[in-house]
Amino acid sequence: MTLSKRTSRKIAAYQQELIKTHYAEVETMYRKMRGWRHDYRNHIQTMKSYAQNGDLEAIKSYLDDLDQDLRTVDTVIKTGNPMTDAILNSKISLARDKGIKVIADANIPVLLKFSELDLCSIIGNLFDNAIEASVGLPEDKRVIRVYMDTKDTHLYISFMNFTSGKKLRKIGGSYLSTKGGEHGLGLGRIDAIVKKLSGYLSRNSEDGVFTTEILLPEPDIPDR
Repeated sequence: MTLSKRTSRKIAAYQQELIKTHYAEVETMYRKMRGWRHDYRNHIQTMKSYAQNGDLEAIKSYLDDLDQDLRTVDTVIKTGNPMTDAILNSKISLARDKGIKVIADANIPVLLKFSELDLCSIIGNLFDNAIEASVGLPEDKRVIRVYMDTKDTHLYISFMNFTSGKKLRKIGGSYLSTKGGEHGLGLGRIDAIVKKLSGYLSRNSEDGVFTTEILLPEPDIPDR
């Protein structure tokens, strides 16, 4: 077997595993939501009991706890594309569980001329890389910024996260992953998809900030 065939098989296997992981993350998020809804009646009954006893302080404390709990399962992003919503919200939930703040602004057409699986693979890999880079940083640096929108006939994707301050090394115009292994495959997978879709990709590591910008051509924008 040639090296290129072995690499292709390795990337294909990695992609399948990545999709399984994404689906598992989405399922976990929805399981949390279903659990909260199941407990809704119990929450109401508890607060009614506090109200009957005139214990307003207990009601306030209980509502504060519920609000915090709901924040962990609430759908925070609605892009207009259901599959993208699922992957974005699952990754945002994962980031929050690791103490990482996510600032996201995303708008995506419902219909795309390219595969939604390709788009979710790009988003998932970008998020995984940003989360891994953020975990070990001081609290004020654990921030990921995501922006997605249509620009003329292109879908624009931008990810930004802080780094440890060390400028990442480049070989042949490509940044090297400090993680290697699957992390390195993730970067390669993004490159391969963008190339397949005749898109544009730019990465920049400067002053402790790592940014990735991607343009994917010809999203099919429905009438609004």
